[in-house]
Amino acid sequence: MGSLLVPSFSGTISRLNLLSRPLLFRKPTNTIFQLQTPKPQFSSYSPLPLPLLSFKSSSSANMSTSIFTSQTENPTPTTFSDDGLVILGIETSCDDTAAAVVRSNGEILSQVVSSQADLLARYGGVAPKMAQEAHSQVIDQVVQEALDKAKLTESNLSAVAVTIGPGLSLCLRVGVQKARKIAGSYNLPMVGVHHMEAHALVARLTERELQFPFIALLISGGHNLLILARDLGQYIQLGTTIDDAIGEAYDKTAKWLGLDLRGSGGPAIEKLAREGDAESVNFKVPMKQHKDCNFSYAGLKTQVRLAIESQNINAQIPISSASTEDQSSRADIAASFQRVAVLHLEERCERAIQWALEIEPSIKHLVVSGGVASNQYVRARLNQVVNKNGLQLLCPPPSLCTDNGVMVAWTGIEHFRVGRFDPPPPANELEDTKVDLRPRWPLGEEYARGRSEARSMKTARIFPSLTSLIQAQEQHHHHL
Repeated sequence: MGSLLVPSFSGTISRLNLLSRPLLFRKPTNTIFQLQTPKPQFSSYSPLPLPLLSFKSSSSANMSTSIFTSQTENPTPTTFSDDGLVILGIETSCDDTAAAVVRSNGEILSQVVSSQADLLARYGGVAPKMAQEAHSQVIDQVVQEALDKAKLTESNLSAVAVTIGPGLSLCLRVGVQKARKIAGSYNLPMVGVHHMEAHALVARLTERELQFPFIALLISGGHNLLILARDLGQYIQLGTTIDDAIGEAYDKTAKWLGLDLRGSGGPAIEKLAREGDAESVNFKVPMKQHKDCNFSYAGLKTQVRLAIESQNINAQIPISSASTEDQSSRADIAASFQRVAVLHLEERCERAIQWALEIEPSIKHLVVSGGVASNQYVRARLNQVVNKNGLQLLCPPPSLCTDNGVMVAWTGIEHFRVGRFDPPPPANELEDTKVDLRPRWPLGEEYARGRSEARSMKTARIFPSLTSLIQAQEQHHHHL
C-alpha cells in the first residue's frame, strides 16, 4: 500500500533534520527514573524526533469558569492486561481545561473538566488569548482535583500524558507547562499525545471488543477527519476538511439564529431542529461532484447566512423573545441545516467505508468521536450507514466525546506500554524553556485517492504526521 500513501514531509533532508533533534519517545532506561508501579514488558523502540518551539509562561487573569466533575463507570477492556500503570492525562488544546487519572486496566479514577462556556458565549467562539488566560487560572485546581478524587498524589503516578497538538498554541502550552512541572518535580516520564489520536483511542477504553484495524470519524469544532486506524500510531487519512469543520458550522449557525451559546452551538441547534421542518429550506449538499472523502462546510455556512438574511431574522433578538412566526422560521433553518450538514457526513462515511474495506477487509467497526459525536441525530444517521455496510458503530459516552483528560491519559497508557515516551524533564525547569508544541500536526498519511487539490498542503501541514514519525523511527531502528 506504500504507493497509495502521500508522505507528510518531503525528501531525505527533512528526515535527517528531524532525526538530529531531541527526542519525543525513548525506550525506557532504569538509570533515568524509577517507576512507582510495576513496569510492563516493552517492545524495542528507537527514538522519535521532537521539534521544539519557543515557550513562555502566561499570566493569569480573572476568567469566569466552572468546574464540572464526574466519575465514569469503570470498564475493564479485555484487550489489555492490568500492568499496574497509573497515568495522569492533561488536556488544554482549545477551550476546556481537563485532567484525569486512569489505570491501565481501564479504570477511570477521576475526571475533571473546567468549561469556558461563559467565554464562548461572550465572544461568540474561542478567543485564543482569553482561553489561554482561563486555562492558566484553573489548571492547578483542575489537576489537583483530579488527583484528590483519585485519592492519589503525584508520587503514585507512573507517568504524565499531555496533549501537545494539534490545537491553539497559546492553550497547548499551559497544559504542557503544567505537565512538565509535575513530571520534573516527581521524576516522572512524559508522553506527548496527539489530540485526534486520543479521540479515536478512547473508544478502546470503553469498548472491550474494539481491535485494530478500525475506521474513525473524528468530528468537532475544529476537526473533520476520517481515518483508517491500522495499528497503534499507524493511521491512513482517508479524508479531512478543506475549509471548516462541522462543529464550526453548527456554532456559526447557532450564533446567527440568536441561540444561547453557553452550551456551544451544537446542542442548541439539535434541540431547535426538533421543532422545525428539515425539508423546508433546500440547502445544497457540499462537494457532491467530488468523489472523495473530504469535507467542506464553508459553502453551507454561506447558504445558511443568506437564508437567515432572506427571512429577516435578527440574531440580536434572542429566540426566546422572538415572535412565534420568527421562532418557526429559525427552527426550519436549523432543521434544514442539520439535515444537509449530516447528509454530507453520511455520504463521506459511506465512501470511506468502501475504501477502508479494500485496504483492510477485516474491519468491523466505525468509531465516531469528538464533540459533535454527542449529537444524537448524528449518531442515528451514521448508525444507518454503518449497519447498511455490515459494520458496527461505536461512540464513546458523551463525556468522553468532548475534550477530556481521560482520552489523553488512555492514549498515554497505550504508547507508554510500547516504550514511546520521554524521560523526566529537569526539576525546577526555567519557565522560558523551549518545549514541543504542534498546533498543526496531521495524524496519518494521506490516502492518494483522497487527496484534495483544493487544500494547500504547504500551509495546512507544519509537523510531519504522527504516523510518518513512527515509521521513520522504526526504519531508523531496523537500519541500526
